[in-house]
Amino acid sequence: MSNTFPLSLIAATVFVSMSAVAAPPQGYPSEYQSVIDAATKEGKVVVYSTTDIKAAGPLVKGFEATYPGIKVEYNDMNSTELYNRFISEQASGGTSGDVVWSSSMDTGLKLATDYAQEYKSPELAQLPKWAVWNNKAYGTTYEPVVFIYNKRMIPAGDVPDSHAALAKLIASQTDKFKSKVTTYDIEKSGLGFMLSVQDAKADPNYFKTLADVAKGGLAVQSSTGTMMERVSSGENLIGFNILGSYAEARAKTDPSLGIAYPKDYTLVLSRVSFISQQAQHSHAAKLWLDYVLSEKGQSILANQADIPSLRNDIEGKNDIDGLTKMLGNALKPIPVDESLLEYLQPKKRLDYIKQWRTAAGK
Repeated sequence: MSNTFPLSLIAATVFVSMSAVAAPPQGYPSEYQSVIDAATKEGKVVVYSTTDIKAAGPLVKGFEATYPGIKVEYNDMNSTELYNRFISEQASGGTSGDVVWSSSMDTGLKLATDYAQEYKSPELAQLPKWAVWNNKAYGTTYEPVVFIYNKRMIPAGDVPDSHAALAKLIASQTDKFKSKVTTYDIEKSGLGFMLSVQDAKADPNYFKTLADVAKGGLAVQSSTGTMMERVSSGENLIGFNILGSYAEARAKTDPSLGIAYPKDYTLVLSRVSFISQQAQHSHAAKLWLDYVLSEKGQSILANQADIPSLRNDIEGKNDIDGLTKMLGNALKPIPVDESLLEYLQPKKRLDYIKQWRTAAGK
């Protein structure tokens, strides 16, 4: 008996099989099927992101398994590179990212104000109101900003539990901490600049606290990975304004790395995402954004990538509810709104950097 089949029959079988898999998620409107079908014809989505590919890998894998006809072209870069590249490509009219996903909330929102298309995600009702801007820019995570320290070289009784305690510890042992304290270089890291501004808004004594923290000299870096590596090795002893999601992931396999959540206030970052007005794969971009915001996508972030979910219905403790039970009113989510743009004005930004450099001794 022959085992050959007409190509048209094979193609039809594959199409039916893919359609059966790529159906609208439960609770989505039936017309969402047309978005899936159009996205499958587009065949891919181009994501520009500051989220490390190692962390985002499970999310990409989950998306491609859910929508097998669509590949994710994932571009991992730092926040400044992403911002400059995206603007340059938009100006030249060349190919660019369909979706932007940035941990630098202020520059991410700035891009959204100029380049985002409006899209009302079916997941909207499940998101905090502070995490959505004009149905264009969406917060996607709930990430506390923490201190890290070398557990071998800082006694448990010395571990600071507030920003004031951090300053007091360092100012009282300047010889021990000389050039051993690390944080972001706010001129090279968009994320670092944004977090520093949010510190200043949360703490009226911020610049005095920073000056005390810097008494031994600051070792500034442009990436979280570098700071964690240096603290773990003992080259630095303590770091502040570190993304807790990355620190928690590393601490699972690094016995030298300790994490402290400040109890006076803990900033909470939410990575900003939007779909470009000029997206060449706009339907696939909608699927990607919705997947990232969905219970399934958020569960992958929380439980496989160690990036806390901004939903409250995720299994486990790594979501808003779990973190609220741990830190309560200390949590200060940074809202996705126009207040993020204030210090992006050139003069205000320059004046702030000068003030920071003076306090930091740089």
